[in-house]
Amino acid sequence: MKIKAAVLNAMGIEPPYAQSKPLSIETVELDPPGHGEVLVKIAASGLCHSDLSVINGDRPRPTPMVLGHEAAGIVEELGPGVEDLKKGDHVVLIFVPSCGHCLPCAEGRPALCEPGAAANTAGTLLSGARRLHRDGSPLHHHLGCSAFAEYATVSRNSLIKIDPELPLDEAALFGCAVLTGVGAVLNTARVTPGSTAAVVGLGGVGLSSVLGAVLAGARQVVAVDLFADKLELAKKLGATHAFNASSPDCVEQVRAATNGGVEFAFELAGSVKAMELAYKITRRGGTTVTAGLPPPAHTIPIPQVNLVAEERTVKGSYIGTCVPMRDLPRYVALYRQGRLPVDRLMTGRLQLADINAAFDRLREGKAVRQVVVF
Repeated sequence: MKIKAAVLNAMGIEPPYAQSKPLSIETVELDPPGHGEVLVKIAASGLCHSDLSVINGDRPRPTPMVLGHEAAGIVEELGPGVEDLKKGDHVVLIFVPSCGHCLPCAEGRPALCEPGAAANTAGTLLSGARRLHRDGSPLHHHLGCSAFAEYATVSRNSLIKIDPELPLDEAALFGCAVLTGVGAVLNTARVTPGSTAAVVGLGGVGLSSVLGAVLAGARQVVAVDLFADKLELAKKLGATHAFNASSPDCVEQVRAATNGGVEFAFELAGSVKAMELAYKITRRGGTTVTAGLPPPAHTIPIPQVNLVAEERTVKGSYIGTCVPMRDLPRYVALYRQGRLPVDRLMTGRLQLADINAAFDRLREGKAVRQVVVF
């Protein structure tokens, strides 16, 4: 079938993107679903910093590629072997398909699925196939989703069925921002009631972590960012303190407000400076969690003696250490109860044709979560 999609033909094109247009809105061909695959009519797809990192070259991926990985839609057609979904079901796309058979999957860690990671790196579906084409030549899939498009053919293992009463533009946020941000707090760090937490970097994932820390019952939730409007939003979402990362004494301010530092610090900006700040504001015996994705060559120096003498912990978190089939329905239920106000992260809805300008807003820190609606 013919569909409209946002195609990235080359990485590293200079901004502003409204002028340079790294994403080309084109008509491409999409194959029907193969064995174990599903055709989804995309309803909404969020703009995430991970997409931006592919556009600017920080996260190298094969091109040409149809971008987009945070999305929700409606099942349109089932491939052979798919028997637990039906046409019309509402689904959220998950950006690491889990095979269910490799060692990480067997250990209950589907975010680390080895075949899923290999397929994502190669720009294919979990089966190894490419279902997107342009003029007879294959296009790469982005994280098994390629959701900046009217339709997507994806692995059944990239989908979670959801309550059809949840608006699909809001549902899209659960596939990345919420799973990653809330999961980092609840699954990776296991923040305990009455503890102290800080979040460095207040994009969609970072603000989701703020929501997660409030939900977990942290007595102090410290928000740190470079933008005053995001700090203000974090306070409205439940943060007890807010500090601007540009302040030369930001670390001292946080440590003073938290009696020597927080028990749990989360780095969600994807930068070495943010990680260094998060580490410095973590108290003795505390845990520093990073779920940001900096360029692969970036490294951080950590005083090894501190890890020992202060019993410090540094942890990575990918997709919030989530089991999507377990966690995503739980988070949706908490949202429906008013305990996880994810809708307040939405800063704009747009059409596919406006996507390049929207990535400028994301790049400039002027948006939290924008969603393309179809």
